[in-house]
Amino acid sequence: MDTLRLVILGATGSIGTQALDVVRMHADRIEVVALAAGRRVDEAVAFAREFGCKHLAFGDEGVRDATALAQLGDDVCVGFGATAVAALTQLDDVDVVLNALSGEAGMRASYDTLKAGRTLALANKESLVVGGDLIMPLATHETLLPVDSEHSAIYQCYLGEFSDEARRIWLTCSGGPFRGMTREQLAEVTAAQALAHPTWNMGAKISIDSSTLMNKGLEVIEAHHLFAMSYDRISVVVQPQSAIHSMVEYSDGSVKAHLGTTDMRIPIQFALSYPERWDAPVEPLDFTKLGTLEFAAPDTDTFRCLALARAAGERGGTLPCVMNAANEVAVAAFLAEEGSYLGIAACVEAVMDAHERQGVQRVESLDQLEELDAWARAEARRNVR
Repeated sequence: MDTLRLVILGATGSIGTQALDVVRMHADRIEVVALAAGRRVDEAVAFAREFGCKHLAFGDEGVRDATALAQLGDDVCVGFGATAVAALTQLDDVDVVLNALSGEAGMRASYDTLKAGRTLALANKESLVVGGDLIMPLATHETLLPVDSEHSAIYQCYLGEFSDEARRIWLTCSGGPFRGMTREQLAEVTAAQALAHPTWNMGAKISIDSSTLMNKGLEVIEAHHLFAMSYDRISVVVQPQSAIHSMVEYSDGSVKAHLGTTDMRIPIQFALSYPERWDAPVEPLDFTKLGTLEFAAPDTDTFRCLALARAAGERGGTLPCVMNAANEVAVAAFLAEEGSYLGIAACVEAVMDAHERQGVQRVESLDQLEELDAWARAEARRNVR
């Protein structure tokens, strides 16, 4: 395999920094061409210098005067704002774009990457949850590789199989830190408690989404788009040990399961190495120490976000866009101690109801989705509780 020329969007976030760990392990195989970050200038500059990047972009235009930028050589091109970040996907010397941006900004980057004929290693949920109807027609099995651990697992379970013989996708989840709690108990949950995921090391927003099971609802929508599977054949099962990352059931009753250590560097590396497999970045799973594997149905009455996300996906059109935007606002409010834990689902449902009263639209363009995203965020701020 020739040297892989890589762009990382969201380089200072959880996925981005773990991707750079993979690069360090395989420095002879990967060249980091460009990095994009939000506002963490010191970290991004340090990474750019470490990996010799010639292109750097910041989504936040307010960091133009950051003193750390002076550490960069004159041969490094630095840009600011969403346009500069998106421009990195169009560089000539790029093979793969790892999109680890958070929020709807990542959706346009995914669209531009695939439109330019690049391979997309996708870790941005909004790309498919919000824009799947626009993104998937641009993608092939080889040009869109999911980084999310569950979808990477499903992707690998499909390898060597006929996709039309897949009967059901089983998405696994840990159940989050509050599994087994009542709604009365959840009413007292704090942000600090919700950030303590039992098995995965993740960023703040996705940790909250995992605790509410919204993350699993978003993954149901993603799986629908990625694998062309109808919603009635996508099931969620709680697997507290997080050893099984997902499963695919086939027409003859056989089930293929993907197991591995709970470390995001494994699916990140697979997305970069495919179709090859490189040496593991972590210690492999030790089955002699694994113990019991448990399975249970998710409690969608208590954790209502999973049901809300599935309902948005099944209805389709612009409803997933509105649902996603409302959730982002509600989660941010909860983290800022401006809203309650149970208020997250209540806010999402209120905004979804308001959009359905207006009339759900067919997805037609990125501009349309961005306008609806803005409307939903404003509506959600009025419904924070």
